[in-house]
Amino acid sequence: ATTPRIGDILQKLAPFLKMYGEYVKNFDNAMELVKTWTERSPQFKFIIQDIQKEKVCGNLTLQHHMLEPVQRIPRYEMLLKDYLRKLPQDSLDWKDAEKSLEIISTAASHSNSAIRKMENLKKLLEIYEMLGEEEDIVNPSNELIKEGQILKLAARNTSAQERYLFL
Repeated sequence: ATTPRIGDILQKLAPFLKMYGEYVKNFDNAMELVKTWTERSPQFKFIIQDIQKEKVCGNLTLQHHMLEPVQRIPRYEMLLKDYLRKLPQDSLDWKDAEKSLEIISTAASHSNSAIRKMENLKKLLEIYEMLGEEEDIVNPSNELIKEGQILKLAARNTSAQERYLFL
């Protein structure tokens, strides 16, 4: 009640939100592992179900709890934007809240970038497997720009041949 501010607090904590990018990068793999071990191991499945029954879990599944951090940064960003819209510009918290939004938006962008990089590597791996694993194209520095049907025109007789191109 004496100093109604949150911008300064978020500004101090916001840099730690960048680590969510690592969590987000591994999220699909972690979900798949939980699914696999739940199907493979009755003991694992029983333990997970037993934990999920705990009052502290609020009747939510493990997967639901795992999704929370993925949604956290976009939620903070949205709430902070709303806070700034409603905050008078002459407020003592305006500059700190604005700076916090900038940092949180960077963290959100970092998370989204991490997701895109992982999706790109997955797609490259699929292409690598589809091509019979002839040439190793799976490399973090490689990027799939575009793929799709094209027509190759023969130089001699101008006939068109369909091809599928990976750029």
